[in-house]
Formats: sequence, C-alpha cells, structure tokens
Amino acid sequence: MQPTNPVSAASSTRGLRSIAATAAAFTVFAGLGGAAIASAPTDPPAETTADGTVTLVDALRSLDRSTAWELVATIPLEFPTHHPQGLAIVEDRLFMSSVEIIEPTERFDEPVDGYDRTPGAGAGHVFAMTRDGELLDDVAVGEGDAYHPGGIDFDGTDVWVPVAEYRPDSAAIVYRLDPDTLTVTEEFRYRDHVGGVVRDPESELLYGVTWGSRRFVTWTTSGAPLAAVANPSHLIDWQDCQFVGDGMQLCSGVTGLATAEAGADYELGGMALIDLETGDTLNAVPLPLFSSAGHVVTRNPVAVEVDGDVLRLFAAPDDGPSDDDPDAVTELLVYEAQL
Repeated sequence: MQPTNPVSAASSTRGLRSIAATAAAFTVFAGLGGAAIASAPTDPPAETTADGTVTLVDALRSLDRSTAWELVATIPLEFPTHHPQGLAIVEDRLFMSSVEIIEPTERFDEPVDGYDRTPGAGAGHVFAMTRDGELLDDVAVGEGDAYHPGGIDFDGTDVWVPVAEYRPDSAAIVYRLDPDTLTVTEEFRYRDHVGGVVRDPESELLYGVTWGSRRFVTWTTSGAPLAAVANPSHLIDWQDCQFVGDGMQLCSGVTGLATAEAGADYELGGMALIDLETGDTLNAVPLPLFSSAGHVVTRNPVAVEVDGDVLRLFAAPDDGPSDDDPDAVTELLVYEAQL
C-alpha cells in the first residue's frame, strides 16, 4: 500500500503550533477530569488572526459532535514501532515516543513493597520521522526499570519526554530532547508514574498526568513540585496532551467499555481543551474514528495543528509487529476538518 499524504513540509511552520501562553497557576488540572465527553454548547465560529488565519485554540473551541473529519492520509510506518505513546509536531517532522516491551509485567497476588506488579523489562524510544512516515532517527530514552515513555510535548524549542516504570505508583524521569541535535538531557526525577507532560513556554511550568491520569501534577522546569491533585473523574484516561497556545492544552485519551457481547469491549475516545490557569474544561468532544485494526484514534499518540482554515489531526493508534502479532502495522492516520 502506497501512502497518500497531502501534508507537505512547506505547509508547516513552527507557528502552526502556537506557543503563546497566559500566566499559569499552581493548582492546574483540578477541573480536567470532570469533563464529560459530550457535545459542547454551541460556540461562535472560530476567530481569525489579523492575517486571516484561524488560531489553534479557537479551532479547538469550535469542535462539536457534528464536526466532519475526513481521513486524508493512511501511512504505514515501515519500521519497528512497538507500542506508540506520544506524538509531537516539530516543523516538518514528527516525533513519536514508544515503549518496546521485552519482558511483560506480571501482577502480584498481593502488593509487594507498594507495587501491584513486577517491573518487567523494556526499552524506551523516541522516533524522529518525516511527515510521510520515513524514519530519520531512533533516540533511546530511559534507565533501568524506567523504560515506558509517555505523552510528549514540543514547547517551541525542545521536546519534553517522561519515561516511567510500567506500573502505577512507581517512578519516572523527565527528559528534554533537542529536536535538532537529538541530545537527551535529564531534567528531574519524580516519585510516581508520569504518563504525559506539557510545558507552557511563557510561564515555564510543566504539567503532567500520572498512571491513567488519576493524578495531575505541576512542576517548575527543574522539577520542584508545585501542586498535585486527584482527578475526580473516571470517564476518560488522558494519554497524550499538547500545549496549544493561550495558556491551554489539548488532551486526548481512551476508556475501555464492556459490551453486551461476551469478551468484547468498546474504546471510547475523545479530546478536551483545558485552560491551564483555571483547570477548566472549555470544550470536550468524542472522536468515534477507528483504525483498520479497530482501535479508536485517540488510543495513544495524537497531535493537532491548524493550517489556514483546516484543523489537521495526526494519530498512530495501532501497535507494530510483536511475537503475538507479527503482521501488525502501525499506520500514521491524518484527518482534516474544515473550519
């Protein structure tokens, strides 16, 4: 299958992913988990900038259940992708984090030293690739039992990558990756599983979600914890978040739901626009879009950009080949919605 991709490098600039931000507060995320995945109240049309470009934040505000998403590209990734986790747009390139599982974790009958399972073994990757899915480089991240990269974010200068143990209530390392030199710098360590991070470049604060997005944490860039709050909602587990400008982030995720058919389940996927200063959910919508393997597109890596009057979404919900499924293929899916 030949990839069809209308997305050109020339159409992308660093400005597509706005890095303007407002001041951030330390008690962020308090309202993040409480948003139901439902149609939002009717919003006015997306606003435009002086040059006629729709801002990313206003594009996300305008989304609702009736938004028509068109699949414009299906690109098979022809390299070992393992289990993709996070996605970030860096000009004409994409950066995708992934966990390679070498030894699966095993649950204990009873907790051992506060853990519910063994650490397992694996390797963390951040893949740099073109928008056409060509692998440019494979950057190793992690150390010891911390081999699970999570949701990543590009702040206009660096890609921020959390790598945690593959079990809840564990430990994590937060790295900064220079997208030009691919140099990886450890910024700090945190005593919990950090499943995703977002950095506001104006306030220079870092925001993170823990295992299943059950807790939300705010740090300084050097790792000093400023706030940690419980997520009061159990509707959606946010998997990947992205700073989108104006002191806001977009979070995407999934919840597995049982169905009436024995042994079957349904993946409920959705996205939410979150105000980082107040923690308020400004808009939340479901995304009933599925890959050829049957996974909802927000299962793991998601990144968005605005290009003129088009909102573009990149997703890679499927795993690559494994011993259990040697024929599996991760496809980079590109959707567009007219604004």
